[in-house]
Amino acid sequence: MTPSRDISGLLDIMARLRTPGSGCPWDLEQDFSTIAPYTIEEAYEVADAIARDDLSDLRDELGDLLLQVVFHARMAEEQHAFSFGDVVEAITRKMIRRHPHVFADSRGRLTPSDVKGAWDRIKAEEKAERAARRPAEETSRTSLLSSVKAGQPALSRAMELQRKASGVGFDWNDPRAVLHKIREEADEIEAALDRGDAEALADETGDLLFALVNLARHVGADPETALRGTNAKFERRFAYIERGLAAQGRSLEGASLEEMDALWNEAKGGE
Repeated sequence: MTPSRDISGLLDIMARLRTPGSGCPWDLEQDFSTIAPYTIEEAYEVADAIARDDLSDLRDELGDLLLQVVFHARMAEEQHAFSFGDVVEAITRKMIRRHPHVFADSRGRLTPSDVKGAWDRIKAEEKAERAARRPAEETSRTSLLSSVKAGQPALSRAMELQRKASGVGFDWNDPRAVLHKIREEADEIEAALDRGDAEALADETGDLLFALVNLARHVGADPETALRGTNAKFERRFAYIERGLAAQGRSLEGASLEEMDALWNEAKGGE
């Protein structure tokens, strides 16, 4: 089989990989739940390529992400649930419906805020339609927060949960009030440390992270992006420590914390 620009070629490859007897043993063992972590990982790889402004890598990572869609669609087709074509049709219908200003006759020119308002209204209509198709007992248990997708990263989901609650007034009005909450959570962690309570430490650490996300939201920072930036900064400064020690003919293992901390501060000062 030769590479192709036609999506049908990729669909054929996945079908062969999932063919019992002649396919790939690893691919045949997979199901939705085992593939889901790879799907999330590939989405992060796409975001990383964008952050690095590496368009060549972005091309490859988008291919990896597309493979995840094809993989899930193939497993669904094997269960006679839906096919890749159904996925394409569903998103095509959704995009046409959510852009009536582009795909239908309209009067006047819409502003970006008009478009956003129409998008939100149509999404709400679609949500209501989906809710109407659910069993009555399931619909009756629907919460304001039930629309926040459970599969997204914890930081992003915390942000969305807080935004939903804020929409009905359950929120602080001042970032300083959030800072007070952060200090309160830190004190509770210290108390758990004093007690040696491992379960409480995990619980209170989660509360602290949630409060930090709240602070990011109040100051207009995206917590995922902010943490990515800090990760990059940590890597950069740690690499400075490694280079500094290597220049002295020494290893990380042979250096004291004080020596590494001094090099860290040099890296920080240089920035």
